[in-house]
Amino acid sequence: MDVMGDKATLLETGRFAQHADIALPADFVVPAETGAAADSVLTAEPGAAAGRALSPAESAQAADEDETGDAAEEARQRLAAESGDAEAMSVLGAMLLRRGDLDGAEPYLRGATAAGDRAAANNLGVLLHQRGYADEAANWWRIAAVAGSAAAAHALGRHHRERGDEPAAEYWLRQSAEQGHALGAYALADLLEHRGDAAAEQWMRVAAERGHREAAYRLARALGRRAEQEERAAVREGRRIARAAFETGSTSREAAREGRPVVREGRAAVQAGEPDADNGVGATAAEAEQWYRQSAARGHRRAALHLGAILERRGELKEAGRWYLTSAKDGEPRAACALGFLLRDAGDTESAAVWWLRAAQDGDGNAANALGALHAERGETQTAERWYRAAMDAGDVNGAYNLGLLCAEQGRTAQAEQWYRRAAYAGHREAANALAILLLQVGDASGAEPWFSKAAEAGSVDAAFNLGILFAGRGDDVAALVWYERAAAAGHTEAALQVAIARLRDGDERAAERHLRCAAGGGSAEAAYRLAAVLDARRPPAPAHELGEPVREKNECEEWYERAASQGHRRAQVRVGMLAAGRGDVIEAARWYRVAAESGSRNGAFNLGLLLAREGSEPEAALWWARAADAGHGRAALRLALVYARRGELVEGKRWADRAVALGPAEVAERAARLRDALRDELSA
Repeated sequence: MDVMGDKATLLETGRFAQHADIALPADFVVPAETGAAADSVLTAEPGAAAGRALSPAESAQAADEDETGDAAEEARQRLAAESGDAEAMSVLGAMLLRRGDLDGAEPYLRGATAAGDRAAANNLGVLLHQRGYADEAANWWRIAAVAGSAAAAHALGRHHRERGDEPAAEYWLRQSAEQGHALGAYALADLLEHRGDAAAEQWMRVAAERGHREAAYRLARALGRRAEQEERAAVREGRRIARAAFETGSTSREAAREGRPVVREGRAAVQAGEPDADNGVGATAAEAEQWYRQSAARGHRRAALHLGAILERRGELKEAGRWYLTSAKDGEPRAACALGFLLRDAGDTESAAVWWLRAAQDGDGNAANALGALHAERGETQTAERWYRAAMDAGDVNGAYNLGLLCAEQGRTAQAEQWYRRAAYAGHREAANALAILLLQVGDASGAEPWFSKAAEAGSVDAAFNLGILFAGRGDDVAALVWYERAAAAGHTEAALQVAIARLRDGDERAAERHLRCAAGGGSAEAAYRLAAVLDARRPPAPAHELGEPVREKNECEEWYERAASQGHRRAQVRVGMLAAGRGDVIEAARWYRVAAESGSRNGAFNLGLLLAREGSEPEAALWWARAADAGHGRAALRLALVYARRGELVEGKRWADRAVALGPAEVAERAARLRDALRDELSA
């Protein structure tokens, strides 16, 4: 029994594994007012001149100047604070807080707060929160928030959310967000998203537009998911249009033309992010890419990873590699893994292995699997096994599946079954299919069937096809057809061919043609040949080609025959030769007959002999007829008998006549018997 899946690839996972991203909240302990966004706190700008890289000596000098400037500024503010300047107290307290000098900062912040400085009240809340006095911190944040501090409102909202008081949290976060505070807008969006509120995206967009990189990343993720839904909807619409066109009388080819543009918009436009695609398809993906780009440019490593994946799908490999590299250097193991695949595809396996190693050491199971496959290809099975085990330890079920494949290739069937079972019980559908195949190979068909069913129900197309083979082998054609149809609907080429054969057997030529086109388009030579035969039977017989007439154009039927022939289908090769001969192209006919004959076709050898004999090359024709006759072709044996009879080689002629009688068919056997009797009479005379 021929089943699918015994030569499965070592890596089931793609080069960019989609894992659920956990949104990380903004740092709570450093609200904006302790930094550049503080109401009255200024931060020193870097001393480097814009647009010019500094040398190490210049950098050191600039750092010294900054330190000197900071010290001078601190001394100036301290002098003013000691004289009772509330603003100076606030600034000095913030400077000390930023430096980590909580004891030094607290008296200045309290003094400024007592004088009504809202920035000092907010920063005092930060200081108290860092010391573990959350409730007292909240009191000061409330005072600052009531006074109009957006940063304090954000901190207070976060405080209430941590306490589980979502209504209060939403109130203060909204106050902060509506004042234009990026952290407040992001925290509000996070809260609303947690509730499933549609307004979450609006506030996430506000935060992203104000430079919040995590908000830009999460907005891009949401838009990306929506783009995927648009893609699926467009693909469904394309299929619906094609099906409707077919049901209203269009040919399968015309129906495909009707639906294909919509499918292209759904897949190509959405994935490539073409904003100008019709009906807006692709605009969402383009916007998602824009936000990924903005977030990645601000140093968000996961955004850089996703941006790299988008660019790679679009074929912009150089830029994709740059973003993968950026993300990988920032410590993202999935980016290091993806960069490894990119380098491998470019032929640089050594560099790929370096990045896979880095990712695998950081716990990326996909990278460990890739390393295992690399070592397996080199014949280093022990090292490969070690990496597959590492992948399994990292929680990647593909590790167990790949261990099963490795053991199966080495003939370690019992161990292969053990690993397949482990992966299959963990939900790995291809492992379930491989386990079923292994059980089938050892004669346990009853044990194989439930695993095929489990894999098929989980979406394994090969398993669905294998179930069809299993039921067909038992003579249950109805159940077999159900599974063949399921696999064919998922794009399985051989399953589509089996459905077409069943439809032809039932007399439903229209449905058979539709499935044959699918299978032939998927690369099945047998389907291309059968489709050509269906089309061939419909067309009126072509008039015989007269000498001197121009060669006729090829039709669709011949194109399918030629596709099958070019894939090595011997009957198609013979048929292409016959059609070429019929339109007067003797050279083309001889070429295809020879290809078929050399690959073992007795009809090809016989027809090549006829063509050569017609062209006056009877000795060579006899050689091909002999090959055909030895393969069981009765007419070729009769032709040889006639050739030897004309040459006067009666014994050889009689021998081939006897052979033709034995081979048949009936009319050939009858003619060969008469020739044999005549030759026998002449030999005995």
